[in-house]
Amino acid sequence: MAQNMARRRVVLVQILALALAAVMPLLSGGVDIQQVRVLAAKFNVTCVVVFGDSSVDPGNNNYIATPFKGNFLPYGKDFFRGHPTGRFSNGRLATDFIAEALGYTNEIRPFLNKRLRPVDILHGVSFASAASGYDELTANLSHVLPVSKQLEYFREYKMRLRQLVGARKAENIIKNAVAVMSMGTNDFLQNYYLEPIRPKQYTLEEYQNYLASCMSDDVKTMHSLGITRLVVVGVPPLGCMPLVKTLMNQETCVEKYNNFSSSFNSKLQFKLEVARTTLGMKIGYVDAYGIFEDAVNNSKKYGFIEASKGCCGTGTIEYGDTCRGMSTCADASKYVFWDAVHPTERMYEIIAGQAIDSLRKQLMA
Repeated sequence: MAQNMARRRVVLVQILALALAAVMPLLSGGVDIQQVRVLAAKFNVTCVVVFGDSSVDPGNNNYIATPFKGNFLPYGKDFFRGHPTGRFSNGRLATDFIAEALGYTNEIRPFLNKRLRPVDILHGVSFASAASGYDELTANLSHVLPVSKQLEYFREYKMRLRQLVGARKAENIIKNAVAVMSMGTNDFLQNYYLEPIRPKQYTLEEYQNYLASCMSDDVKTMHSLGITRLVVVGVPPLGCMPLVKTLMNQETCVEKYNNFSSSFNSKLQFKLEVARTTLGMKIGYVDAYGIFEDAVNNSKKYGFIEASKGCCGTGTIEYGDTCRGMSTCADASKYVFWDAVHPTERMYEIIAGQAIDSLRKQLMA
């Protein structure tokens, strides 16, 4: 009987490989989608669960009392059905492309969606909340979900998963899931550089260390909840955001902001290396800084024609509610930024390609 089951598994993988041979690559960067899916089957990757901010929030903020929402046009104008979902982009996010590449679903759904289906629970969901950060205060200032609340919802997700498939299978699904964590931008732009509380308590470097420690504590909690595979996305070069350049009255990237972005990413990576050693987790890192920097400096390489401003409105100051009802550029796929802060679907696709490469090299090797 065991031999028959093993034979069936081999046949299933072979069928999967044949079926995927006809699939065109979805992502840039030379990622072999067929290879990724076969590896995902080989290493029994079960689903994707997501934590973070607007970079990975597919619409959880639609269901909470906060002004930080993206559930209105022109957000979502290039999504599958051409309507806003709560994603802060013209279309899909990096995590949507990651889930698709692994063979699960072409859109990760928000956990707070009232019409969440059993298949969504099985494929994985996002607990992320736009305007959140590693610092609990960052989320509280914006009335969104802090990481502690996102992890509380993850516990609820595990209960629903157990009700669906039983305790043993649920634990196995969590153990073999890939968790994605992406945040940090708001801790600086919406908190440290905007509110007086943290600057009175910490120097910039001390605050970076504090955030890195918060991230480390979050990773430990995830591990205690059964997560063994994690991908962490670093912060982008904040000085290249159109909004930051506008506020600082600069046409080029603001070096000061880029320097502390890079410095913070180094601190994150150090903490992640410690977590790999002490917790025994498989942890991948996505160099969002390097990806954005290359796209901004070598835009033609990726097919972009505009890397200095966003597609929405003037592209220099509009994001969130100030983007509501604004006119947009003719082709967002030619722009790095959708609004003055957030990337376009095309840029998210490029980020996803790097994330999947990290998955392949660091989590499924």
